[in-house]
Amino acid sequence: MNKDTNKNEFLFEKVNYKFLLIGIAVITLGFILMSGGGTDNPAVFSDKIFDFRRIKLAPTTVLIGFGITIYAILKNPKKN
Repeated sequence: MNKDTNKNEFLFEKVNYKFLLIGIAVITLGFILMSGGGTDNPAVFSDKIFDFRRIKLAPTTVLIGFGITIYAILKNPKKN
């Protein structure tokens, strides 16, 4: 056997892993933005669940994170 055939190679390059970590961080941020807005008393209705942060910003952040993650998986660093 050749020494070259025993060499371990990673599935992705360093750039791919950086984009993957950024994408996971953005997804996590989006889910953190979605949290909260509840009340201590279940008999009292709270309008906080319908504010801009939970309805528009957080889902958009999660979708952007998924887009970055998909880009990291599909990016081929060997092609310029």
